[in-house]
Amino acid sequence: MSRLVVVSNRVADLKDPQQSGGLAVALSEALTESGGLWFGWNGETVEASTRVPPKITKTAGVTTVTLPFTQRDYREYYVGFSNGVLWPMLHYRLDLVNFKSTYLKGYKRTNAKFADALSPFLRPDDIIWVHDFHLFPLGAELRKRGHRQKIGFFLHIPFCPPEILAAAPENEWLVRTLFSYDLVGFQTMTDLGNFRRYVEEHGGGSTDDTGVTSAFGAKTSMGCFPIGIDADAFRAMATDYKANEPVRELRQRIVPRQLIIGVDRLDYTKGLPDRLRAFSRLLELYPENLKAVTFMQIAAPTREDVGAYADIRDELEKLSGAINGRFGDFDWTPLRYIHRHVPRRTLAVLLREAHVGFVSPLRDGMNLVAKEYVAAQNDDDPGVLVLSKFAGAAEALKEAVIVNPYDVDEMAESLQKALRMPLKERKRRQKALLAEVRRHDVHAWSRDFLNALARSPVVELQ
Repeated sequence: MSRLVVVSNRVADLKDPQQSGGLAVALSEALTESGGLWFGWNGETVEASTRVPPKITKTAGVTTVTLPFTQRDYREYYVGFSNGVLWPMLHYRLDLVNFKSTYLKGYKRTNAKFADALSPFLRPDDIIWVHDFHLFPLGAELRKRGHRQKIGFFLHIPFCPPEILAAAPENEWLVRTLFSYDLVGFQTMTDLGNFRRYVEEHGGGSTDDTGVTSAFGAKTSMGCFPIGIDADAFRAMATDYKANEPVRELRQRIVPRQLIIGVDRLDYTKGLPDRLRAFSRLLELYPENLKAVTFMQIAAPTREDVGAYADIRDELEKLSGAINGRFGDFDWTPLRYIHRHVPRRTLAVLLREAHVGFVSPLRDGMNLVAKEYVAAQNDDDPGVLVLSKFAGAAEALKEAVIVNPYDVDEMAESLQKALRMPLKERKRRQKALLAEVRRHDVHAWSRDFLNALARSPVVELQ
């Protein structure tokens, strides 16, 4: 049996995969089956002159190999090009792209270092699965070093339209590197369509009936593989009240009020300012919700080295203060804004307690919080998912209340609809949503991608 080798920017904590999330669960299971290896950054930085060998550990039959970045690589590859150029661009935000030529050089250099460090650990019959935008060119770097194994790539975030991508420096080079993979996977049909349109318009490309795309004198297979969650495991966490004393205390404080919840990383793609404005508008348009509804927004810190994140943090703090100052009373705080990490097990119980799950990103590859909210619900008295049409999850979760995250009034009206929805309709929507979340769970995603990679024709090297 071939061994699976997973490569990602960061390696998840396999000692507690549930805490790391559904992705860690699925990949650790797939790796365990074949005695696999997971390779990536360990989260540390060192001086350029410091030589640190890769750290090798073994957990439950899975070998992890991690290495630090130099401070320069971290600054140019990670903060600069990955998070300052690719992240905003692929999320359709050209206005936030901060390009410097040194960033692109650092991106190329660090991917080459990844390939150099990984190569000694590879076997001829390995199956290699590379993850996300940090590592677009890794497949090409491995091919340069003579590796002929099956190599797949999966993009966890959106892929922008070609007219946006065309503004990026060396955008054709970036796309060409993906033709070194045997299979390239996307979250949604929109993302897959955007990629194919780019290769048709800029590379004279075409796609045959089997999903093989030809462009730039090369061929690769492509497909849509929407990621899911471990629905039943998350459902079990959501009913574990014993380990969640803070949640029990919260229930006493908010009862009999209805709870709206949002759970996100603090990121400008999540639409958080307009989400808070929509809650404020809800209280303006429907004053019967005063003292009857509480909105909890959890926004965990992320990418704090990038300037745009400091700006949105300041904006949210001002908005939350203004909303509570305008509508709050001695016995009611309308908005509970939490800017810190909350344990995953606590989040699961909070999602179950919430009458409305408010998920309104401006653009998202999938958004697993939407699926976690569905999995957490009590089927006898379920809440309602209010979901942005620009989240990848909206392609499948059609029974959610779908909203335009740029339209504050529409979101406010949809929140009111969700808060007043009859039980019969809530149960009908929940039944359909849960069936979809279970059918396309994280295990099916991993299995479907790896099966498609095994079937894909060997890439034609340039």
